[in-house]
Amino acid sequence: MNRVPHTHLTKMSQKEVSAAIGRHEMLYSGRLGGARARFTFCDLSGLDLAGRNLADANFTGAVLEETDFTGARLDSASFFSADLRRANLAKAQLRRADLRGASLRGANLIGADLFEADFREGAIARMDRDGNLRLLQHELNPSELPSAMLNSANLERAKMTGAMAAQADFTDAMMKGCRLTRANLRQARLTGANLENADLSGCDLTGADLSGAILLGAQLDFANTHGANLSHTLSEKNEPEFEETQRIEAMLTAHSRWAQSEGREGKVANLSGLDLRRVQSLAYRMLTALIAPGAVLYGVNLEGASLQGSNLAGCDLRSACLHGADLRGVNLSGAKLNHADLRGANLSPLLIAAERLLPARLDNVEARYADFRGADLRRVRMVVSDFAYANFTGANLRDTDMTDAELTGAKLPMPFAKSA
Repeated sequence: MNRVPHTHLTKMSQKEVSAAIGRHEMLYSGRLGGARARFTFCDLSGLDLAGRNLADANFTGAVLEETDFTGARLDSASFFSADLRRANLAKAQLRRADLRGASLRGANLIGADLFEADFREGAIARMDRDGNLRLLQHELNPSELPSAMLNSANLERAKMTGAMAAQADFTDAMMKGCRLTRANLRQARLTGANLENADLSGCDLTGADLSGAILLGAQLDFANTHGANLSHTLSEKNEPEFEETQRIEAMLTAHSRWAQSEGREGKVANLSGLDLRRVQSLAYRMLTALIAPGAVLYGVNLEGASLQGSNLAGCDLRSACLHGADLRGVNLSGAKLNHADLRGANLSPLLIAAERLLPARLDNVEARYADFRGADLRRVRMVVSDFAYANFTGANLRDTDMTDAELTGAKLPMPFAKSA
């Protein structure tokens, strides 16, 4: 089979594409005159499609090199064997999109929602004028960087079997249940990525950086991890033995008695650096002034817990539930809070003496995609922290210090003025 050159593709202007998108959006809004957008085997390279609704649109075999899809809605759209090299898909919504055989070399997918997207192998064959079958394949420039930027992208349950993702950046990406069987992830950056229950069987991870990644339930059978950085990964091997779990439970019970009796009974617990994932539910527990810096609390349910004045510096609270928790005056400096649920949590200052307040600390934290909706964050120190794509809708940010904080894609209450 021969290759189909780009000259056989239909070149479209910005005006033509905008008109087609307008009809597509009319269809989705139920207005007369609407029609589904079909850009199969068209050249839309360099055009502006940012923020438009193109759900279910057909881009099969299209050339979309350097096309701007920033924030666009592309759910269930077909990009089968499309050329998306260096395309800007930052914060785009591509849930269940068909990306089989697509070239994403150098594409920007930072913060994109790729839930259940299909990245498997694929190719298109077309019949030419002489009746011969030709394979459509876009030319690849060997000087281009092969890496795609998928920082903080949502790839939960995405199908990436056999995907070529060498040197791609998946930093802090949500990849729960992602199928990566036989994928090429040589020298890929997966620091802090959530690969819980992901299938990495036969995957090439040579030289990949998986430091701080979550590998709970991940399948790594026959995976090549030669030269890979697996430091500080969270996996099942950290599970404490039964006796250790019982000891931690006894310490927590004694601490709750101490807190409830105002120090007359029980004993203050020191849980520094311990793995608390296997203890009984901590929801609504009285844990005032808990000492647990560096503890592992990944995915733990702390809903409604009383943790005022607690030292949780450096804790791993990724995907933890702190909904409605009392966190007044808490020290969360350096903690990991990516995807944590802090809706309605109280992080206002703690009154420790007459006219003496202890503000909560969230400085130097990693809190990408954390949910702070309706939380009380008055006077919280949040300097030099990463709150990219976090949701602060309805939160009280009065006198909050966010100096040098990363707020890319974050949803902030209006009006909001960042403290100096």
